[in-house]
Amino acid sequence: MHIRVLARRFRVAAGIVLALAVTGLCAWLFAINWRPSPNDFQVQGVDVSEAQGPIEWWTVKKSGAQFAYIHATTGANETDLRFPENWRDTFETGIRRGALHVFSLCQLASDQAANFVRLVPRSDDQLPPAVDLDFQADCAARPERDVVIGEVRRFLEAIETHLGEHAVLRVGKNFEARYQIGDAFPNLLWSRQAFFPPYYLPRPWTIWQASSFRRIEGISGPVNWNVMAR
Repeated sequence: MHIRVLARRFRVAAGIVLALAVTGLCAWLFAINWRPSPNDFQVQGVDVSEAQGPIEWWTVKKSGAQFAYIHATTGANETDLRFPENWRDTFETGIRRGALHVFSLCQLASDQAANFVRLVPRSDDQLPPAVDLDFQADCAARPERDVVIGEVRRFLEAIETHLGEHAVLRVGKNFEARYQIGDAFPNLLWSRQAFFPPYYLPRPWTIWQASSFRRIEGISGPVNWNVMAR
């Protein structure tokens, strides 16, 4: 009797484990393939960096990407090794392209702007430049708001003069809560939140990063998937 009870309990436990595994697999498959409906957001695209490795841009275009923001620089010293290649290849495939800078609170805006300007050429076809404003793991500095606003303003003035376009600001939720970037600048805003449109910014967003783990043909591993507001 005792053995039969144990066997029955084992079968129940095994069934539960199997059900959880199947549920987890289904959720994972849904997540990596999901994107906002093209009926709601007609213009969709990616943002990429050297972390994605070599990219087959013709295949990415067939996967539904109409634009691409390409990581160019981080802070005052880092440049993306694949920026020149991605910049060239997106142009050749007809995907709209824009350059992205990751801003650092640990380095001067003037030095960061010089880094960006050295790498990113001016061209008539490109999207407005984008600036990522969020807390970075390698920078513990948390300056006062007026200092941050002043530094971001100096950076924007330099790169906007260089490219002749007002930048888009990609602002993280915690960064916005601390520094109220959306209230300080009139620039278009880019927000982040998986699956559901975000509402942490004081103004409507122009670009929404809807997923950071979508997988598409042409790119190895997960990629940030973005949509533009209608």
